[in-house]
Amino acid sequence: MANANKLTLFIVIFMLAGILSGAVIHSYASPGVVTAWADNITLLTDIFLRLIKMVIAPLVFSTLTVGIMRLGETSTIGRVGGKAMIWFISSSILSILVGLFVVSLEQPGSGLNLAIPLEATDTGLAVGGMSLKGFLTHTIPTSIAEAMANNEILQIVVFSMFFGIGGASLGEKFNAPLVAALDVVSHIMLKVTGYVMYVAPLAIFAAISSVISTQGLGILLNYASFIGGYYVAILLTCLVLLAVGYVMLKKEVFRLVSMLKDPVLVAFTTSSSEAAYPKTLEQLTKFGCSPNIVSFVLPIGYSFNLVGSMVYCSFASVFIAQAYNIHLSFAEITVLMLTLMLASKGIAGVPRSALVVLAATIPSFNIPVAGILLLMGIDHFLDMGRSAINVLGNGIATAMLAQDEGLLEEEAELVEREA
Repeated sequence: MANANKLTLFIVIFMLAGILSGAVIHSYASPGVVTAWADNITLLTDIFLRLIKMVIAPLVFSTLTVGIMRLGETSTIGRVGGKAMIWFISSSILSILVGLFVVSLEQPGSGLNLAIPLEATDTGLAVGGMSLKGFLTHTIPTSIAEAMANNEILQIVVFSMFFGIGGASLGEKFNAPLVAALDVVSHIMLKVTGYVMYVAPLAIFAAISSVISTQGLGILLNYASFIGGYYVAILLTCLVLLAVGYVMLKKEVFRLVSMLKDPVLVAFTTSSSEAAYPKTLEQLTKFGCSPNIVSFVLPIGYSFNLVGSMVYCSFASVFIAQAYNIHLSFAEITVLMLTLMLASKGIAGVPRSALVVLAATIPSFNIPVAGILLLMGIDHFLDMGRSAINVLGNGIATAMLAQDEGLLEEEAELVEREA
């Protein structure tokens, strides 16, 4: 616990140092120095994210396969998976409604009165794969080696599920040696993650300093209304998730949030929920969730339980419509939100995935895709909130499912076990 508190302290200190150094460089350094600083300091962030990605593929494969094999019968796997998907869909709808409520109440786009462009605008986002064919192609791997090499989380999850179900069907007599071997692999990967996390504060300093030095603190003031409303929606979604979690976990939900503060902070400051995956896995197990449930539910949640993206998509799409004075009927908003929800599933590994979903979806509702250019300059600051709440949402969902399955140890049991 002491080490965890030290990591949190270092993350906060280095984040503040990043903000301060970035602001000083932006204000006093020449454009050439600013560019050089922003380009070179991000090497620290790149190294950290590459180290994390090095761990992700073997960790997801080993933990998910072991979790499925230990769950045993395919009926158990189907029951837990079905419950997980029901919750993922429900949480997506809840987060969409929160985003819609806040953006409709605040009206951050009203008054901009932008003219609808006559010609199509190139946003530079790769939206060509946003189709049923593209989704299926992205989901089903042709080679597990290729999927692991490219860190395609969803494809690794699909292969691991098939592999785990196949192993479980053979019975314990045949799969026990493989389960034991993969369990060792997962523990080694978690140990490696512990070493990698020592780099996290430096990576966070670099990420924050680079953005602030390039864009300055002024960009936050220019978009204060949008950013403020968006983070109000994020915080309200957190409260909704905590309220639902309290129904299932009672006061334990507060202990869970306390234990998840490190992975949430890592996700927030690096704008990457992937970077927080190993630590989230570790903390949920320490919280008392069955390793089998954590190993099964968490990887699936990373592909299908993107509550932060849902808040963003609902908030941003209506903001753009408001900016162009486009009135959407209740029916149009409903269809738009359902389309965004379906389009967002399974693209967690796609760069700027929420922007890609928006760019592919809103033109069908006569909302100019050029409106996305309004958000690109501040996307990093928005992505910080998206990533953090994705981690929190997946953590709460996993703990709730463990509790529902009777596979969550009480705090007293954990203390007794550790003693």
